[in-house]
Parts: sequence; structure tokens; C-alpha cells
Amino acid sequence: MSDIRNDADVENNTRKNIVGKTLKYFFPVAWKFDKAYFILSAINVVIGAAAPFSEIIFMPLLIDSLISSQRDIRLIITYAAIMIVLNVVLYLINSALTIHIEKYQDKFNNFVAEEISQRCMEMDFALTENKEALDQINRGREGLDYSNGVHGISIAFFTILTNTLKIFGAVTVLAVSAPWMLLIIAVLLAVSAVINSKKNKIEVKYFTELSKINRVWGYILWELENFRFGKDIRLYGAAGTLIKKTNEQTDWLMEFNTAWENEKFPLSVLDVIVAAIRDFGTYLYLGALAIFGKITIGTFSQLVSAGGTLNASVQGAIFGFQEIVKRCNYAYEVVKLMEYPPMLQKGDRRVENLNSPHTIEFRNVSFSYPNTGVRVLENVSITIKAGERLSVVGLNGAGKTTFIKLLCRLYDTDEGEILIDGVNIREYDYDEYMKLFSVVFQDFRLLSFSAKENILLGAEDSDEAVDAMFEKVGLLEKINSLPKGRDTMMFREFDRDGVQLSGGEQQKLAIARALYKDAPVVILDEPTAALDPVAEYEIYCRFNELVGGKTAVYISHRLSSCKFCDRIAVFSEGTIKELGTHDELVVREGGIYSEMFRAQAQYYV
Repeated sequence: MSDIRNDADVENNTRKNIVGKTLKYFFPVAWKFDKAYFILSAINVVIGAAAPFSEIIFMPLLIDSLISSQRDIRLIITYAAIMIVLNVVLYLINSALTIHIEKYQDKFNNFVAEEISQRCMEMDFALTENKEALDQINRGREGLDYSNGVHGISIAFFTILTNTLKIFGAVTVLAVSAPWMLLIIAVLLAVSAVINSKKNKIEVKYFTELSKINRVWGYILWELENFRFGKDIRLYGAAGTLIKKTNEQTDWLMEFNTAWENEKFPLSVLDVIVAAIRDFGTYLYLGALAIFGKITIGTFSQLVSAGGTLNASVQGAIFGFQEIVKRCNYAYEVVKLMEYPPMLQKGDRRVENLNSPHTIEFRNVSFSYPNTGVRVLENVSITIKAGERLSVVGLNGAGKTTFIKLLCRLYDTDEGEILIDGVNIREYDYDEYMKLFSVVFQDFRLLSFSAKENILLGAEDSDEAVDAMFEKVGLLEKINSLPKGRDTMMFREFDRDGVQLSGGEQQKLAIARALYKDAPVVILDEPTAALDPVAEYEIYCRFNELVGGKTAVYISHRLSSCKFCDRIAVFSEGTIKELGTHDELVVREGGIYSEMFRAQAQYYV
């Protein structure tokens, strides 16, 4: 018995904690935007509570006047007029306030949606490949929809206040003429509240599972609708597979929803039965009072109305509280996303002389991607001098790109350490540390914005500065030939006049973006992979000009680039097997670099 009681205590404490944390996060959002939201809602609470009492007070007076042997027409008209006017005035005020308050819904939800997007962009990169984190992101978005955010929770809260005021008024009326009616309503409402609590628990339980299904469902639909995959879908006949996957998810979703409704159905039936018993008991009790002359017909109607108001208000208050708990359980997924624990250790140390060259050192670094257990890098040690140009080469899967990801703190090392100017990079302020690097990865992405915006990314600068970047990478002539020049939109998602640059042109634009950042360390991961040989040669010849006196790390399969670098690091089997200049490594008998160079030499003649 004590274990059961302890489990109940834990559950109650957890529920209180969830509700408390959720309200603590969401209510300041509304307060931040507009304090008038709460003022208007408070007025609406009073108006909503007063609405039913115009009939409760004046209807019995009207009925008793109508059935009286001495009918006073003026009095009857007065009662009817007062009741109608009050109803109309209260209804109009309530409707006007409700319409105005509803306008805040999108405003609040859009803000929280932006917060979710911001959180997704700020989360440690390693979490973007973590299933639990991805599920939490999806649950956060769905939690916002299911809870209706700030407004949904606030409506439930203000509903409780409205119903509480109604309860005081209705109890006062009933206590005078029919006190036993309070007991009937209280007992049966308690039963109804228990039933509704169980239904809410079922909904919250299924909501948690539903987010996983919806993430898969959403991904498949996105693949079907995204035209960037159009070529692959058509060439490989993938439409049938995707449609089959969609049908499987649809069937699964239908089974899921059916199970959800089947579990709630018996409780819904029981709720209807309880409501019928409550209504029957109310009318039986009040009817007996009227038959035995304890109350008038007018009072009978008043008590029926007051009983209905009390019943609806108590039920509304209880359900409102349960609705807050339910909505907070949904919305808490947003809070959990905002508080999702980081994977990287982050310090607060400033980077001294941020724009100056810096010495980089890998010291016995080993790494495996999360949840794989497979070592990608093993005991890597190298020092990159300030202003040095380092070429990183090796076969696919040798660990070259992972080497860069660790340097850029997209992941943390498993063993060993990385140092900048002799300081472990975990000690630096993360945002300031990221300013050290301008990187172009193999799988870079351009945004569906203008060419200029893809360079600036929110920064303010002159058109001349932007054009200078285009000219540096040999793209200015192409940009000037576009319909709107540097203001031409990339791709056609949002602009029918947008352009689709060639792969090489997109790569040049990405390089221009990296150079505009003007970071002290430039990293190019296969920067010429999409370029033709002539364009590749142009980039190589201007390599020193492009990076100036910055430190540069250059990853490539094409070994012709290595001649432009001070040293070459040859990766193989997750570690650095060879390190030296081109002239040193190309003559090393049986060396990895010399064999790779000879295999590619025909392309350099």
C-alpha cells in the first residue's frame, strides 16, 4: 500500500513540476508581448461569469408574474426587457473581447515557433544526427500545436476563474432553497471528474507515441513533395517505393488512432450515463419540492437554472484544471526542447586577437561518431602553424572531413585534445570560437535568398564589397548577367524568376561567402569538386590571393592542389600516416602520397 501511495505522490509531484515549469516559460511570453492581453482577459472573466445570472435572477420573477392571478403587464414587460437587454449587452461585450483576445493566438504561437526554430539552429550539431533529439524537436512542434501554446493554456486558466465566480453565485442561490441539491451535484461531478482525468491521461500517453509516427510520416511526404529529389525519383523509379511507404504509414496511423479512440470510448459512455443520473436526480428533487409547495414554479425554474449553472461551472472548473494539466503536458515538450542538454562542453574564455593568425594543435585525438562504436580517428597529432597552408588528402572514409568537424567544434573529441594557441578549445566561448573559421564543406547549402544575401547573411555592407567577393572567385560576370544582378533569387521556391546556378557556380558562391566572413582560418573541403578543370586551375592559381595571410586547411582528392600548400597531411585508416611537403612525399618510396600522385599524374601533364 505504501508503494502505491509513493507512486501516486511521485506522479503528482511530476505533474505539478511539469505544470509549473510550463507556466513559468509560457506566461512571460504573453506578458512580454502585451500586458493588455491579461487585462482584457480579466474583464472577460467577469463578463462571462455574470452572463447566466440575468436569467437566474429575472426569469423566476417573470414566470411568477405570468402565473399570478393579478398580472401586472408593466412589471412583466420590465422584467423581460431587463433580462433581454442584459443578455444582449453582456453577449456583445463578451464577443468583442473574445475576438480581440483571439488575435493574440497567432502572435504568441508564431513567437514560440520562432523560438523553436532558433533553438534548432543553436543546438549542438551532433544532436542533428541524434534520434532522441530529433524526436524531441518534433514533439516540441506538435506540443505547440496540441496545446495551442500560450493562448490555449491561458484560455483554460481564465475559464477556471470564470467558472469559479459562477460557482459562488449558483451555490448562494441553491443554498437558500435547495441545499440537498448541492450534494447530488457534488457527488456525481466528482465521478465525472475522475472519468475525464483518465481520458486526459490516455490522450497524453498517445500523444507521446504519435510524435514518432508523425516524424516519419512528415519525412516521407517531404520527400514526395520536394522537387530537389525529382531527378532521382524519376530516374530510379522511386515513386512506387515512396507511395508504398506512405500507405504503410497511413495504415499504421489509422490503427494508432483507432486504438486511441477505442481506449477512450468506454469512458465516454460512462460519462454520458453519469450526466443522465445527475439530471434525473436534480429534476426529481426539485419536482418533489414544487409538488409539496415548498417552492413556487418561478423558484423551480430558478433552481433548475442555478443547478445547471453550478453543474456546468464545477464541471468546467474541474475540466479546466485538467485541461491546463493536459495542455501543459503537451506544451512541456517545448520546454524540454528549450532545455535539451548540450553535448559539447562550452567555456567562457575569450579568444585573444581574434582576427590574427592562430596556432592549431591536435594532441592524440581519437573520435567515433555517437552510438556507432567505430573509431573514425585514432591518435591524431599535428600542429598547424599560424598562417600555414595545410593540404589534407586521403581516400574516402579516411577521416579528413571528420578532422575538420572536430576542429570546428561540431563534435567533441572522445580522447585527446585540440588546442588553439595552447588553450583547449573547450575552454573558449563557443560563439566567439566559431568566428575563427570560414568553412566550405562538400555538402554546403545555399539559401533560397538573393545572391547578395547569400554572401552577407544578415550583415550590412555595400554592393561594392559584395561585388569584390564575386570578382575574387570569378563569379562577377555571371552575377551581372542575371535578371536582377546580385539581387537575383537563388532557386525558384519563392520567386518564379529565381535562377539555378550550375554546381560549379554554386560552389564559387559558397567560397565567396566563406571569404567574406574574413575569419583567420579558412577551411575548404573539396572546394573544386564541382568545377571543370579550367575553373579548378583558376582557383588554385589564385589560392594564395584568396586566403592572404590566413591559416588555410585544404581537403582534396586532387593532388595537384597540394603544390600550393606548405605541408601535406596524408590520412589513412583514421590517422595521419604521412606528413611533409609535396617534394618530400612524392619521392618517398612506397608512400601513400607518392602512389596516389602517380595514379593521378596523367591528369596533370
